[in-house]
Amino acid sequence: MAVFASNLSFLSTFFLLLVLISPAKSRLDAHYYDQTCPQAEKIILDTVQNASMHDPKVPARILRMFFHDCFIRGCDASILLDSTPGNLAEKDGPPNISVRSFYVIDDAKAKLEMACPHTISCADIIAIAARDVVAMSGGPYWNVLKGRKDGRVSKANDTINLPAPTFNVTQLIQSFAKRGLGVKDMVALSGGHTLGFSHCSSFEARLGNFSSVHAIDTSMNREFAVKLRKKCPKSNKDHNAGEFLDSTAATFDNDYYKRLKEGKGVFGSDQALFGDYRTRWIVESFAKDQSLFFREFATSMVKLGNVEVIENEEVRRKCRVVNSYSE
Repeated sequence: MAVFASNLSFLSTFFLLLVLISPAKSRLDAHYYDQTCPQAEKIILDTVQNASMHDPKVPARILRMFFHDCFIRGCDASILLDSTPGNLAEKDGPPNISVRSFYVIDDAKAKLEMACPHTISCADIIAIAARDVVAMSGGPYWNVLKGRKDGRVSKANDTINLPAPTFNVTQLIQSFAKRGLGVKDMVALSGGHTLGFSHCSSFEARLGNFSSVHAIDTSMNREFAVKLRKKCPKSNKDHNAGEFLDSTAATFDNDYYKRLKEGKGVFGSDQALFGDYRTRWIVESFAKDQSLFFREFATSMVKLGNVEVIENEEVRRKCRVVNSYSE
């Protein structure tokens, strides 16, 4: 009887620990703000739509912002924090120098603070805005789980953990696995490159002196390589020069995967997905069936949005600074 009582006590303690630990993810809810700020998603959508009308680059930039935020410390809006005299923040790390359109999140936050003060986290604004720009561009719609809080730490050095455009498939798999994301998630989320543009600096190494044997990356379509070399000559001083990541860069579709099959992936990391047996079949599936890609992308975006969720920090009043500086 004493042993039974001891075991019962142990089990009770064990299950209590589970209850205390598990809510970190379970509290995220698509209806999190239904009572406290029912107009939140409309305010965010209106802000994003208005910004996109004036600047067609906004959708791709917001989607990239979401990826780069979630990949560092989870989706905690750490990418929005400005650098301070004593700290260089994520947004000023080398991979994030080209991330733009922070003002869109600032505008949405200002409107939300007027409507529902100190209620909507900056992290949730980014997640909702990322969904909206995909849907606005012709892609899938999904219910964003909400309830994140905003982090207080942002370090430029952490951006070395972002997947690089030179990564091979093994490196990509390892990078995504650290965030709890599988191979199919990785290929689906890479499809976010259907929106966007890259500067020459991110792919010009594929166009000359690629290896001791080949000047040009042999995985690249030859005609496409010639086209890119004309856009990105070594003598070119135009820092804005580059290439769209697919041929329908303003539309969210599966053209990205079709181009990989043709050897027209802009980044080496993109083209590698078609060259590796572990990912080629997924690329082919998405290239053939856009609705399948849309379903898998939406599923993987929800999973990415749940990476290392913070629920015990703050709701920033201004997204660029922690509350102790904004109050």
